Amino acid sequence: MKRNFVVAVTGASGAVYALRLVEVLRAAGCDVHLTISRAAVQVIRHELGLDVDLEDFDLAMLMLDKDRHGEDEKLDRIRGLAGISSESSNVLSFPTGKPGTIHYHHCDDLMAPIASGSFLTEGMVICPCSCGTLGAVVYGSSTNLIHRAAEVHLKERRPLVLVPRETPLSITQLDNMRKAAQAGAVILPAMPGFYHGVASVQDLVDFIVARICDQFQIDHVLVKRWGGGE
Repeated sequence: MKRNFVVAVTGASGAVYALRLVEVLRAAGCDVHLTISRAAVQVIRHELGLDVDLEDFDLAMLMLDKDRHGEDEKLDRIRGLAGISSESSNVLSFPTGKPGTIHYHHCDDLMAPIASGSFLTEGMVICPCSCGTLGAVVYGSSTNLIHRAAEVHLKERRPLVLVPRETPLSITQLDNMRKAAQAGAVILPAMPGFYHGVASVQDLVDFIVARICDQFQIDHVLVKRWGGGE
């Protein structure tokens, strides 16, 4: 039986983390329920040069379609940073040996399965998580599917991982992180370490994705663990 996870992408910097995370989860045999905020569309365009249409979404827009090849040097670079469709997925295969499926849900679709606690998942990650989204999660002010799905995971006591990327942090933002942690969320800032033999930007991206996978007990070999092991 495949494992179900929700991945939400919001308007903080670090869209490449989301691309790599989705690719790793799928390679590990997990089904991914993907939702993207309107602000994230702008960040993805600015940081990665990719145009995402929320109304007519296709995996190729995020280069997650394995049959799509980079049309130019910039796309090839982005694919490299995100580890998309590489020869080695850098994850341990699940017993089925089959990749997971990506299910897209529009951020305004409050009738989507992930808006209900009766739809079972093994967890949700908001990556990257804007501080505006963080505030909405903390105060339960749901205005889109991402907020609602996060609220569902908190009330159902399912794992919720928030990956903020902001610096410096205001007192309000720090307090919201504290409140989110008290409510049951894991605060996992996009703060990569440098002790695992960093040779490329992808190594820094993989550090964060590896920590997210650890929270969901997903086997991987993305980075070497402290002490020399994998």
